[in-house]
Amino acid sequence: MAQLLRAPSAPSLVGLEEELTCSICLCVFESPVTTPCGHNFCLPCLEMTWSGLLRNFCCPQCRSSFDSRPELKKNTVLCRVVEQFQSTQGEPAGKKKGLGDATTTTTSSSSSSRPSVACDSCLEKVADKTCLTCMASFCPEHLRPHQESPAFKGHQLVPPVKDLQSRKCQTHQKLLDFYCKEHNSCICCFCLVTHKACATVPLQEAKEEKESQLKQRLTELYALSEKALQSLDQVRVQQKQTSDTANRKLDLLKAEFLEIIALIEEEEKEAVKTVLAEEKRVRDKYEYVYKVLGKKKTEIQGARDQIEVTLTEDDDITFLKKAAKLRQLPIKDVFIPKLELDQNLIHTVYQKAFGLKENVKQFLSQPQEMKKEGAAQWKPKPFVQPGAKIAAARAAKRDEPPSASSQEKKAEEDAAAADTKQRRRPAKRSQSPNQRARSSSRPQAANPSITLESFLSKSREELLEFATKFTLDFNTAHKKVLLSERNTKISVSETPQNYAQHPQRFTYCSQVVAFQCFKRGIHYWEVELEHNTFCGVGVCYGSMARQGAESRLGRNSSSWCIEWFNSRISAWHNDVEKCLPNTKLKKIGVLLNYDGGFVIFFGVCEKLILLYKFRAQFTEALYPAFWVFSSGATISLCQLK
Repeated sequence: MAQLLRAPSAPSLVGLEEELTCSICLCVFESPVTTPCGHNFCLPCLEMTWSGLLRNFCCPQCRSSFDSRPELKKNTVLCRVVEQFQSTQGEPAGKKKGLGDATTTTTSSSSSSRPSVACDSCLEKVADKTCLTCMASFCPEHLRPHQESPAFKGHQLVPPVKDLQSRKCQTHQKLLDFYCKEHNSCICCFCLVTHKACATVPLQEAKEEKESQLKQRLTELYALSEKALQSLDQVRVQQKQTSDTANRKLDLLKAEFLEIIALIEEEEKEAVKTVLAEEKRVRDKYEYVYKVLGKKKTEIQGARDQIEVTLTEDDDITFLKKAAKLRQLPIKDVFIPKLELDQNLIHTVYQKAFGLKENVKQFLSQPQEMKKEGAAQWKPKPFVQPGAKIAAARAAKRDEPPSASSQEKKAEEDAAAADTKQRRRPAKRSQSPNQRARSSSRPQAANPSITLESFLSKSREELLEFATKFTLDFNTAHKKVLLSERNTKISVSETPQNYAQHPQRFTYCSQVVAFQCFKRGIHYWEVELEHNTFCGVGVCYGSMARQGAESRLGRNSSSWCIEWFNSRISAWHNDVEKCLPNTKLKKIGVLLNYDGGFVIFFGVCEKLILLYKFRAQFTEALYPAFWVFSSGATISLCQLK
C-alpha cells in the first residue's frame, strides 16, 4: 500500500522543497509541529525560540500572539510527506551506489585529492562522508547505516569536512552556514533567530563578497605602492637636484668671497705700498741729512786738528804763517731739519681703510630684510679669477684711457682727500672742484621744490610711514657725553667717561652721531628734549672733522642742524646762522629726503610746525647727529611705530 502511494506521488513532490522548509532554520522540517495560527515549524526550532519565555508567546512567521504557551502536537501528515520527499531526494545517491567500477575509481581518486578526515566512529579509517545531521564523519563501513536504514534517510551527507568541530556553532552545535554582516561573525541556522534584525547571507556568498572587496583593496594597495615607489624616486631626484643647486651656489659664493678677499688684499697692498713709499721718502731724506752732518763733522774735526797742530808751534813767525793759512769756518750749531711723514696722505689711506671696514660692518649688522632688499637688485655675473681680474684692471689703466667709471672713482678718491684736508682749513669755504664734479655727476631729483612742498603739507601720520630706527655710536661720543637706555638717550656727564681711543671720537664738542647712515631714500625720526637750553639736533657727513672748532655741528659745510642756545633757536650750516622764532616744543621731528636733496625740522605737537628746512645736493652718507652742553639737558630717541 505504501509503495502504491509513494509511486504516483513521487513526481508531484519535486517542487515542494520550499513548502517543506522551516522558516526558522531554513532546512527541511524535522519533527514538524503546527501552531494555533496554522504555521508549521521544526519542533526543536520552535522550542529554542520560545525557551526562557513565560508569556507573550507569538508565531515566528506571522507574529500572532498567544495568551499562554500553545500545546504543540506533531503533524503526522506533514511528517509523512517530509519522509517521502527525503526518500525521493536520496534515490540518486542510491543509484550512484550501483555504478560500475569506473565510478568507484573516480570517486576514490577525487577523494584522494581532498584532505583526509578520520572516521569519528573507529578513529582509524579515512572518512568517506560527513553527516551534517549527526555532525560526524564516517568511513564506508560505519556509513552503511545511513545508506541502508530508513531511519537515516533524512540525514544530509556531504564530502568529508575537516575540522568539523571548529565549523560548529558552540551554542547550538549546528554547522555554521551563515554570516552576519553586522557582527562580522559566522552563525548557524538557529542563530538566525537572534540575528533576525541583522543582514545575514550564506557563507559562500559572504566569502565571494569579501574576496571581491579584498581583491579591490589589493588592487588599490598595488597602485598605492607603485605611487609610493614613484614618490620615493622623485624625492631622491629632488634631493640630488637640491644638493647640486646648493653646490653650485656654494661654488659661486666661494668665488665671490675669493674675489672680495683678493680685492681687499690688493687694496691692502696698495695702502701698505703707499705708506712704505712715504716712509722710504722720509728715510732717504734722513740718510741724506746724516751724510751731510757726517761730512760737516769731518770738516770740523779737520779744522780742529789743524788748530791744535798750529798751537803747538813755538816759533812766532811760523805760527803766524800757519795761523794765516787756516780756513775761517763759520761756527754754527748743528741743525737737524724737521722731517715728518705726510700725515694727510697717511690719514687718507687710513680713512679709506676705516671707511671700508665701517661699510662692511654696517652692512653685516643691518636687519636681514634690508639685506634681502639690497640683494634683490643683484644679478649674477660670470666669475673671473681674482688675479686675472686685477691684472686686467691694471692693464686697462696702463693701455687705455680712463673710462667713465674710473673717472668717477678717481673723482670720489679726490673728493675724499679734499674732505680730509678740509679739516685743517677755515670753516667758511666753498666746495672743491672735485666735489662739485662729483655733485654734478649725481642724478638730480625731479623738481625737488615740488617734492619739498608736498612733504610740508603731509600730516604726522603720513610721515610716520617713513619712520626709521637707529642707535647712537659710542665710538663717536665725546668723553663728556653719557649714553644710556641702550644707546638711545644722550646727556652730559660731570665726570669724563672712560671711552677708548678712537679716530672717529669727537674731542672738541660734546657731540655724538648715529651708528646707522642713510645713502638714499626717505627717513623720518623724532627726538624728545629735556632742559633744552644748550643742545642741537641735525645731520652730518661721516667725514666731518672730529677735532677743532670746525667740528661743531653747523659750523662747517658737512653738517646741518638747529640749535638751542639759552632762549635763542637758530639754524646752522657752513658756519652761517639763521635765527628762528622761539618755541617751547619738547619734541622735534626730522625728515630727510636724500634723493630729493633736503632735510626738514618740525616741531611735533597736535599739528606739525615747520621750524626750518635745508636744501642741498648730498654727496656722502648722512648720519643723525646731536650736541648737548648744559648739565641736565637730555635728548632721547623716540621709538616710532
